[in-house]
Parts: sequence; structure tokens; C-alpha cells
Amino acid sequence: MWRKTVGLILLLPLGLFVMPVSTGASPAPKVSRIGILYPCFRPPPGALFDIFRQGLRDLGYVEGQNIVFELRCAAVPAQQLDALATELVQRNVEVILAAGTPQAQAAKRATTRIPIVFMATGDAVDVGLITSLAQPGGNLTGLTSLTPEQSGKRLALLSEAVPGISRVAVLWDPTSRWNTREVSVMEAVAPRLGVQLHLLPVRGPGAFAQAFEDAMRAGAGALSVLIAPFITRNLRRIVDLALVHRLPTIFWMQQFAEAGGLMAYGPSQRDLHRRAADYVARILQGAKPAELPVEQPMAFELVINLKTAQMLGLTLPSSLLFQATEVIR
Repeated sequence: MWRKTVGLILLLPLGLFVMPVSTGASPAPKVSRIGILYPCFRPPPGALFDIFRQGLRDLGYVEGQNIVFELRCAAVPAQQLDALATELVQRNVEVILAAGTPQAQAAKRATTRIPIVFMATGDAVDVGLITSLAQPGGNLTGLTSLTPEQSGKRLALLSEAVPGISRVAVLWDPTSRWNTREVSVMEAVAPRLGVQLHLLPVRGPGAFAQAFEDAMRAGAGALSVLIAPFITRNLRRIVDLALVHRLPTIFWMQQFAEAGGLMAYGPSQRDLHRRAADYVARILQGAKPAELPVEQPMAFELVINLKTAQMLGLTLPSSLLFQATEVIR
């Protein structure tokens, strides 16, 4: 009797550990498809796009494992952007990252269903992307990157780079409401800096050469280039003209300084790409764009090209170099 009881006691625990053997494979992880609508002057993949990609990786989204990218790059003409935005919609992407105002507008025209994260735009309310920063509404949210006040800061930086400057030319698009606001800010700041503005309205790339000739005839000692799509697309031509005319020039984006412009001041593109990754991750996790407030720039960068300064015969003050986030030597 004792032996039978022991046998039962030993067998029962062993039975508790008998597990059924599954013959099926583990379910594959869900793969999210992310659409990317980029301007052609900043084509992915590149250093900035790598920052966005790494930002997603840090949040658990790894390309080839649980996300894939649908990359589309186009110039600004609306028909090109509209076609690519529609193509992304047809690819059934779960979210679209739109880098730039025209790209965001094209994405908005293409879908009211798929969430859109925009970045590097001007006034998102003014251009009709959202209803308000705090409550964007609809299927768009993201990061604005520009404020008109930055044009006043760029004018002050030019005055510091070229001491004693009395006249600054301004390359701008008179059809742009954003440029009009920037010019107004500069006109308010200029008297305090002791400089006069010489406005150079351009309406297309064919007007650049004439604009630079006008700047030289007016005795401009420096140039500030404002933000407009066709100006951005002609980055290389504008930089070359500034060098030919030996005109110290400030832009709003680091790529201009990297291409040979003297200086660039504006929101940190690296920071915008990192924060855009956070928006995309939150949407993939179920957040609604209408519930995610639009954020404004938090980090700014001043890029100075010392090689260009030397070509122009400029000795930049140490106080200006100290402010730089990057110096190209």
C-alpha cells in the first residue's frame, strides 16, 4: 500500500509539467508602411533622413523588421507632388511624413484618412494645413519650423559678420505671404542695426542673375535670402552667384552654407527629424493626429562657412564664431 501511494505522489507533479508541443510557427511581427514625401534638394536617404530613421529605431521601430519606408522625392510643382502623394496613398501606407509646406499640402490633398506628420513648414495655420497649433483637427499634425522673427535675427548676424555694413540686399518672392511677413520684420529691425534694405523681388529662377546685378549697383554689402520654394530649388545657382559677386550671404538652412554660402541660421533640421520620428511612432501606437498639438522650433543652428569667409576676405569676429553650432573649415 505504501509503495502505491508513493508512486501516485511522484507521478502527479510530473504530469503538471507535460506541455502540448506546438507545430505552428510564431506569427510574423506586424510591419508598418511609412510614406516619405521629400523635396528633391534634400533627397533621402541622407544624413538627415538617417536621423529620422535612428529616431524610430530608438523607439522600437526597425526598418526591415517592423517598418518599411516608401520614399518619394519630387520638385515643388504641384502636379509632381500630387502624383507622388497619391501613389503613397495607393501603397496603403499607415502614416505619411511630409518634409516641407508644398509636400504637406500635396499629402493633405491626397488623403483625409491617412495620418500626416509634417515638418519644416512655415505657419501651418496660415497656409491651411491645420486649424490651430493646439488643436490641429483633421489628419495632420507635426512640427512648424519657421517664424518671421528669424529673418530679423539673420539680419543682425549679417551686421555682426560685416561690421560697418550700411546696405543689405534681400532676395525674396513678392507673391509669398510668408516672405511679405519676413520683410516687414526686417524693415522694423533694420533701423536699430543702422542698415538700409534693398529689396530684390524675384518671381522665378530666370531673375536671379539680374537681381544680383541690381544688388551690386545699389551698393549692397551683404545679402539675405528669404524662404521660397523656387529659391530653395536653386540653392547651387544662388550660392555661385553670391561667390561670383563676392557678396556675403546668409540663408535659413544649413545646406546653403554647406554648398558654399557664408552663413545659415534657422531651426535645427536634425532636431526636427528626431522629433518627427516621435510623432510617427505615437501615431503607429494609436494616437490620433487631431489630438497631437503642433510644436514649434526648440533648437536653432548657426552654420558658418570659414572657407567662404576667407574667399570673401572676411575676418569674422570671435563673438560670432562662438555662437556657431557648426563651423565649416
